[in-house]
Amino acid sequence: MPTGSDPMSLTRPLVLIAALLLAAGQAAAQAQGAEWVSYRDAYRAMVVFEKYGKPKHLIQSQLQVVPRTRGVLREGLRLALEGKSTQLNLALDATGRTVFPLLKAAYDDNAALVLDHNIGQFTVRPRVTLAVRADGIYEAAELRDACEQALNFARYVEASARGLACVGVRFGFGRKGAAPAVRIRNGESATPLAAVEGPVFADDPDDGFHTVLVRFADLPAHSQVVTRQAPQAVVPVFE
Repeated sequence: MPTGSDPMSLTRPLVLIAALLLAAGQAAAQAQGAEWVSYRDAYRAMVVFEKYGKPKHLIQSQLQVVPRTRGVLREGLRLALEGKSTQLNLALDATGRTVFPLLKAAYDDNAALVLDHNIGQFTVRPRVTLAVRADGIYEAAELRDACEQALNFARYVEASARGLACVGVRFGFGRKGAAPAVRIRNGESATPLAAVEGPVFADDPDDGFHTVLVRFADLPAHSQVVTRQAPQAVVPVFE
């Protein structure tokens, strides 16, 4: 299992909100025969990043549906936003993440986030990751800057993150197919990096992804990380 802490595993206030909104959803689901989470509660958790005023142009925040236990699969999982005036399917990527829509109409409408599976098997968490580059080329300096942006946000929402430092990034790829090709390019030389099977996020029990950990201590200042395949996510790692 990869070492280091992912930023959003440290944001306990946001995770607590997520846990509370899931508990409310489960109680209502038992009463009404539906599987849902309060959009208002999720909105309150996710809008923190939107209102955050420090640099964040290299990072992004998404909502993730996470299995509670190992072996619970996300394949085919569907999430929708449903209200009196709102009907929206929220596409989940392979890691269970979606771009969370901040919609005043849905908030005023007290809309619900509806899952088509037993919600008791899942939880939801805000996740902060680095932006994925279409060209697959990541400058070392930009990776460091992006990790610092993520760490500063983690410190903003959780005091315990103040004692941590950015040590690298984890590239997460799909679970199927050949191992991804990732290398460090430094001038004319290129060093391949080994992929291992594990979770994209350190606290995610879904550990069947191909992952590549890039430690900044092993990354020359003016080098590049080059990926042949597009990663599902690029996750900052703190220790």
